[in-house]
Amino acid sequence: MIKSGTFADWLKVLVLLLDEIVILAAVFVILHFVGVRIPLPVMIVVGFLIVVLVFIIHIKVIPSFHWKQATGREGMIGQQGRVVQPLTPVGTIYVRGENWKARADGDHIEADRNVEVVGVEGLILTVTSLKEEKA
Repeated sequence: MIKSGTFADWLKVLVLLLDEIVILAAVFVILHFVGVRIPLPVMIVVGFLIVVLVFIIHIKVIPSFHWKQATGREGMIGQQGRVVQPLTPVGTIYVRGENWKARADGDHIEADRNVEVVGVEGLILTVTSLKEEKA
């Protein structure tokens, strides 16, 4: 189901389309000064393409205005990683393809243990050890 956007969402879409509108207007003005006449069918096709573009943006862009943030502090909490250097209390973990400084939430955590990020303070992650499954 496609939710209809709010007025603010449509205003954001309009701002996103402003550069295309300016370029299209500039092309029409330049063509007018050069003496090129634009037939009515071409203008109708261009108008139809603009309507299709607005529809596609409505479907693809407006929902993204309401997505949960996936980066920064909120994006790191809940991520899982692996300890590279023991956390006694601060060490290094590997999370999302990068090495991060991390602090153990509680006792120290040995290397090669799986951890979960439970907090972020500046550029230091606070992590807790995950239960290791026995094979």
